[in-house]
Amino acid sequence: MGTTSAIADRFNILNNLTTYSPVSIDAQMVVNNQYGGSCNGGNPNEVYEAAHDYGLVHGSCEQYIAYNLQHSAQAINDCMDCSWPPPAANETGQEGCRAVDHKKYYVDNYYSVRGETQMKAELLNGPISCGIHATDNFELNYTGGIYSEHIRFPLINHEISVVGYSKDSVTGEEYWIGRNSWGSYWGIEGYFYMAMGPANQNLAIETDCIAGTPTYTKPQGETVFT
Repeated sequence: MGTTSAIADRFNILNNLTTYSPVSIDAQMVVNNQYGGSCNGGNPNEVYEAAHDYGLVHGSCEQYIAYNLQHSAQAINDCMDCSWPPPAANETGQEGCRAVDHKKYYVDNYYSVRGETQMKAELLNGPISCGIHATDNFELNYTGGIYSEHIRFPLINHEISVVGYSKDSVTGEEYWIGRNSWGSYWGIEGYFYMAMGPANQNLAIETDCIAGTPTYTKPQGETVFT
């Protein structure tokens, strides 16, 4: 969800927010097709690869259920609509659903971004997706302020979207502005501030980021990741 939200933001920037409603990219479709993994974990780089090779779909196509499908790829896994009435409890309701045509959202090229200098420069083009070492303390106890936690050997285990950066007006401390996928009740209405600096102090947020160029036209040629 950190990756799809960053890609969606770049489409909204491309559109100058002129569409009837903001673009969102469907995370469940990514899970359905295992574009980069499943609900058990995955590789954000492969989500960008899928956006380049196949295209992603609008967030209205599939309701996010955080569940891995148990059947092979089908058109209905990409985008579907369902008929009334809603299913009863413990029923899927799939018999009342059908695949529908949908618009594709592509990424023309995508590339690695690392470190404060590259991240600040890339944020001029829009949000970027970054991996972090999400700890129990970060998940359970963060409610605001600039977060910092010492981890001797951080390991990436969660993807978020970095949407900007700023500086504390009192202390002068610089920080990243991140958007998480744990609900608006978490953190600062779903967002957080993360200290800039060494990887072992800021959940390694500056070590493994990806950005891409949005396009409505299917890219030609093979995937190129730089």
